[in-house]
Amino acid sequence: MAHSAIDVIFTGNNFARILDGLWTSVWISVVSLAVGLILGTLFGILRTMPNKIIRFILRLYLEFFRIVPTIVLLYLFYYILPRSFHIDWPASWMAILAFALWVAAEFSDIVRGALESVPLVQKESGLALGLSPTQLFRYVLLPQAMELELPATINLATRVIKTTSLLMMISIMDVIAVGQQIIEANNQKYPTAVFWIYGLIFVLYFVIDYPLSLWSKKLAAKQK
Repeated sequence: MAHSAIDVIFTGNNFARILDGLWTSVWISVVSLAVGLILGTLFGILRTMPNKIIRFILRLYLEFFRIVPTIVLLYLFYYILPRSFHIDWPASWMAILAFALWVAAEFSDIVRGALESVPLVQKESGLALGLSPTQLFRYVLLPQAMELELPATINLATRVIKTTSLLMMISIMDVIAVGQQIIEANNQKYPTAVFWIYGLIFVLYFVIDYPLSLWSKKLAAKQK
């Protein structure tokens, strides 16, 4: 039987390479989210404080990461910062730094909104019970805010996973970069292999992101 374009996926170790590339995308996403959510929680709490200077600085921080395209952030952290500050980190960790700071900025706004959405009566009840500001945050505001912010947090996670498709721009062998290498190696003999390779990559991203999207929608529906 003649070799067909779809067989390119399973030729040699191509399929294993694609899965390795997917794992690279996933672990960078997970580490970036873990670091970013911790920082974002801290920044979100600070944005609810009465100090106008801190709130202004964190607002500028948020707007910077919202305005600057992600690909520009990756170039900034991979090419410019290492040369300017003599940082010798692997590309994957520079990508994690860029993604984590982006996640922290976006999540800080989610946390701020969630904290401010907690009914005033809950705050007043906590203070009436004699809770300190720290105890009020720990036992009253944060638990309720976490429930409110969960759908938006899951949506942010799906965005981060999808945005890892830009990692190939800074020479990281993610699933897109691996797929592109396989396509280029087989393009002359099997030009339609591009359809099957990118089709497989689409399916892999869909399998990861779609359940998260459904989970987010169900949580949002319950809150309504």
